[in-house]
Amino acid sequence: MTPEQKQALSAPLDRSHVKQREQSGRKLSYIEGWHAIAEANRIFGFDCWTRETLDIRCVSERERKIGPQGRQRDGWGVSYIAKVRIHVTSDNVVREGIGAGHGIDADLGLAHESAIKEAETDAMKRALMTFGNPFGLALYDKTQANVVAEPPAPTAAETYVTRCKAVIAGLNTTQGLRDWWAR
Repeated sequence: MTPEQKQALSAPLDRSHVKQREQSGRKLSYIEGWHAIAEANRIFGFDCWTRETLDIRCVSERERKIGPQGRQRDGWGVSYIAKVRIHVTSDNVVREGIGAGHGIDADLGLAHESAIKEAETDAMKRALMTFGNPFGLALYDKTQANVVAEPPAPTAAETYVTRCKAVIAGLNTTQGLRDWWAR
């Protein structure tokens, strides 16, 4: 990998890309699948990596009630597991991940579709996570030491002051400074 790619992979994870959800009474931090793909495109290149689903299987399918209490209706709960391989073609690096997905819907086909997509995405993110912090590795550290807030964008006033300092630094004479000030 190039020095720029290695630097990008070792960079901290920007907190603005971290989402949270509750599961079994615990708060879990994660990055979204689209963000993991965007990071892979940014770091490895659009045409320099591939994702291959090696295995996907249904591990549970059962009828269940769905919807809010008091207005429940018949539906389906479906769970899948998937195994995905990530191949960074420019460096011939291969990583694999296993993930799970769950689908709940009144329509059995839609429940399967949702579970399959979630399982593949989960497996992809777990495979990519092994490359470094931008893919969520930093979230496995309970202190999240490598998850940082991006500094805020400079204000218009800060930008103006920075530009003025650059102009002043480039002036060689007192007369040049006077002329600039007069403008």
